[in-house]
Amino acid sequence: QVQLVESGGGLVQPGDSLRLSCAASGNSFNTYSVGWFRQAPGKEREFVAAIRRSGGHTYYGDSVKGRFTISRDNAKSTVFLQMNSVRFEDTAVYYCVADRGIILSSIWTPDLWGSWGQGTQVTVSS
Repeated sequence: QVQLVESGGGLVQPGDSLRLSCAASGNSFNTYSVGWFRQAPGKEREFVAAIRRSGGHTYYGDSVKGRFTISRDNAKSTVFLQMNSVRFEDTAVYYCVADRGIILSSIWTPDLWGSWGQGTQVTVSS
């Protein structure tokens, strides 16, 4: 399993931008698919985005499509989530996830990801 540590969360206003980072420990980061989920108070975990090993394929949840961008730097074992035009409803704890063997049809299911970070809080408030 890979260890994941998120950073970059904070308090922002609607319309602002924010970039989350997730640093992975261990070797062979480029053999893992990685992604982001979020969980708002009282709600279930929601798929945000995922990126395949090489970075050539990305996937997004409907609520963030066109506003958020996931990317990765395999040389630095880091995955990023660029959040633009944030909304009140983006307020949540954001979790980085990774898995070496997850298949495409499973990426939207949180329990099928093997490694999770501790989460970083994003609060959108005016």
